[in-house]
Amino acid sequence: MKTKKRIINSENKRCVFTFLALTLLFIALSLLNIGIGSVKISVSDILSSVFFRDSGAGGYDIIWKVRLPRIFAAAILGGALALSGFLLQTFFNNPIAGPFVLGISSGAKLAVALVMVFVLSRGGAVGSAALIAAAFVGSMLSMGFVLLISRQVKRASALIVSGVMIGYICSAITDFVVTFASDESIVNLHNWSQGSFSGISWQNAGVMALVVFASSVLVFSLSKPIGAYMLGEGYAHSVGVNIKVFRLVLVLLSSLLCACVTAFAGPISFVGIAVPHIIKAFAKTSKPIVVIPLCFLGGAVFCLVCDLIARTVYAPVEMSISSVSSLFGAPVVIYMMAGKAARN
Repeated sequence: MKTKKRIINSENKRCVFTFLALTLLFIALSLLNIGIGSVKISVSDILSSVFFRDSGAGGYDIIWKVRLPRIFAAAILGGALALSGFLLQTFFNNPIAGPFVLGISSGAKLAVALVMVFVLSRGGAVGSAALIAAAFVGSMLSMGFVLLISRQVKRASALIVSGVMIGYICSAITDFVVTFASDESIVNLHNWSQGSFSGISWQNAGVMALVVFASSVLVFSLSKPIGAYMLGEGYAHSVGVNIKVFRLVLVLLSSLLCACVTAFAGPISFVGIAVPHIIKAFAKTSKPIVVIPLCFLGGAVFCLVCDLIARTVYAPVEMSISSVSSLFGAPVVIYMMAGKAARN
């Protein structure tokens, strides 16, 4: 009994330490992202602008109109990607499943590109709701193909390869559509199609916050059935979980979170796969009630790091977020695949 209590106390301490460490990292990275850029802003000016709303402080407009919306977007969308990846890994019972690897992000990207090309070529404007709806439809279509394939193939490697192929097909069609678009504003979709947090307004930030917050609350409310499902469908069914409805909800929530990210920032790779794995490794637990909030915070930290690197390493030229996230996320995936192969 005492040994069990020690294990529980040790696990709780580890989770609290992970949460505090991520929170401190988030604060530090937020300050760095505000202060570092083509225009450097001092800590005193940051504090005056952010906390006291002193419009006379240096860089006030840059902070409130450019950098804070971007930081907010990176945090919200990074958390959304991590949660989407966690849900997909739970659904497929596969640590390598994620919205980018399974082609779901690419499906959302294709749908958004088609809508934007169609509307912008006719001189119209695309609202946030239309972008999210288009991305959701695209992600659901890609998810549908993945689910059909998952019924035919039993090996995880075959499922992953199939998802990657779906992603390549969607990306190829998207590139074809964007490349041959004649309007200058449409050609600028190239930047979006590579993944970027730039150009986010407070209006966009408000919409994404609403969608992601509502989805995240629903995901957290499912902590108990997710924990039961992770122990096996038979056990989940025995404790009263409606498996068909539960699996449908997982698909819808993961697709909605992924759609929101793709609509505003384009496809961002490997965050959804790497972050849940890293969180579980550091927190030493897989309990959903702990992993879900840590995943969100971890995704925010991960994307803040990637965004800082993307816009400062080759400044004033900005790298795509996917290029940087792949640099950190891909080794994690390789490590997971190697570890899984060694265990088998």
